[in-house]
Amino acid sequence: MASASVPKDKRSAHIAIVEEHIRLENEHDLEGVLRTFGDTARYDDEAWGEHHRGRNGVHLFYEQLMHALPDLQIEVQRRHVTDDAILVEVMIGGTHLGEWRRLPATGRRVEFPLCGVYTFDADDRLAGERIYYDRGTVLRQLGVFHEPQSVLGQISILATHPATIARALARKLLHG
Repeated sequence: MASASVPKDKRSAHIAIVEEHIRLENEHDLEGVLRTFGDTARYDDEAWGEHHRGRNGVHLFYEQLMHALPDLQIEVQRRHVTDDAILVEVMIGGTHLGEWRRLPATGRRVEFPLCGVYTFDADDRLAGERIYYDRGTVLRQLGVFHEPQSVLGQISILATHPATIARALARKLLHG
């Protein structure tokens, strides 16, 4: 559905709030980050299928992220502005020094590309942020995921998925 073109001053306000939001993330200013959201705050981490609704939900997401990566840094690579949203391609970096998704701190550094989609409310505040990234890359950098074709990957698959491996072998023998 096509929308009427957004006036330049509206686009400028959207760009400014996204830039402020990312700056506050880099400063680890949790309360400042939350102020960039409007009343309909929503945060969607699509890589994990997690959807945080409301200011409390968004607060919890950021609190856990900033605890897990206390040196979190976001470097904007590209920004794409549309009438309805701003998309940013960024490089995320940080050291895993706090528990994250029940994974104890590994002390390992992560660095991965991420795409963020920002939408806005009627007051030009953030209505939502939706992020997309490859969680396999993150888990590999944290040392808890190994590619299936590697020796460690094969051992890991055999140890954690014996029924799956048995079915695959049986299928190969029966149809092989």
